[in-house]
Amino acid sequence: MGTSSKTEGEAGRREHEFGSSTPLTIGVEEELLLVDEGCGLVAGGEQVLERIEAGHRKAVSTEIFATQIELKTGVCLDAGQAAKELGEVRRAAVAAGARLMGSGLYPGESGEPALIEKARYESVKKDLASLLATPPCGLHVHVGVPDPETAVAVANAMRHHLPLLAALTANSPFRDGADSGLASARAAAVRSYPRFELPRAFRDYDDFLRVADQLIAAAGVSDYTYIWWDVRPHPRLGTVEVRGMDVQARPQANAAIAALIQALAAKEIDRPGAPGLTREAIEESYFQAERYGLEARLMIDEGTAAPAPEVARGTLEEARPYARDLGGEDALEEIDRILADGNGAERQRRVHGEGGMGALLADLAERTRV
Repeated sequence: MGTSSKTEGEAGRREHEFGSSTPLTIGVEEELLLVDEGCGLVAGGEQVLERIEAGHRKAVSTEIFATQIELKTGVCLDAGQAAKELGEVRRAAVAAGARLMGSGLYPGESGEPALIEKARYESVKKDLASLLATPPCGLHVHVGVPDPETAVAVANAMRHHLPLLAALTANSPFRDGADSGLASARAAAVRSYPRFELPRAFRDYDDFLRVADQLIAAAGVSDYTYIWWDVRPHPRLGTVEVRGMDVQARPQANAAIAALIQALAAKEIDRPGAPGLTREAIEESYFQAERYGLEARLMIDEGTAAPAPEVARGTLEEARPYARDLGGEDALEEIDRILADGNGAERQRRVHGEGGMGALLADLAERTRV
């Protein structure tokens, strides 16, 4: 594996797609659960992929869990286009026989995991063993950047926004039929996986490649796509990918988070100014967000923390001019709605309190339906 990892690293230094598309375009990936009419998990990922119409086949992929699929946009100029494409591919999945549910984890009892047999997943299954208990459903946002050094700078800066993004998107308070006490039990689940973590800041692109090469060799995997950091440069796609978030039930909410990330990336390129918090401080804020959601206190800069809604309002004020220029300002109204009405975790607890687990599962499936 050492020799093959070195070859992969050397190839990565020579080949990348940064600058191959218009800077600051976005792509959105949403991992969704598959359920039956009674809202129980159903192992139908491969069947959906087989039945999906040809025009949408590239926008749908299976995951290691057979009870989950991933839906993807193409390269989008703005959040409106992303929301439209997510809606279209959701409808195509439904036409192929899927019933979808958007939650960071399945709230009810999930039983034994149903896994897909696929060559890429063999090493993952071997590494994770019994940790593969229930499908974690994340939201991944890609932002196109012009060159490798900009990718590293944007990824470094986005690390500081991950706690806020986690607080806004927390949408998995229940696990195996019980309240976990967390706003995002998905985050706690994936923290037990290897290479699911907040990366350190990188000095430059060569530093990123050096770390990636060593980690590939240490893990015995074939390439950097097995490094599931919460934010990472993605040379093959020419993007920075932000990953550390629960998926949202509504496609408009997923697109709104993408609009915020797009605007923050634009701000960083235009006016670099990340606060320079230590990795340890960001990690603690991250935990607070995953535990308390919008009730968390998050670090703003060295020595200063504030309630998550206050951090969100300041971040939105900073992001709105860039979102306006990029056509995403209207999408940010969804972030305002989350601050006013609560995030997904709060809604899940409210619906469960009013009607129990059956009502919660039905509500999630209905909200995910387009």
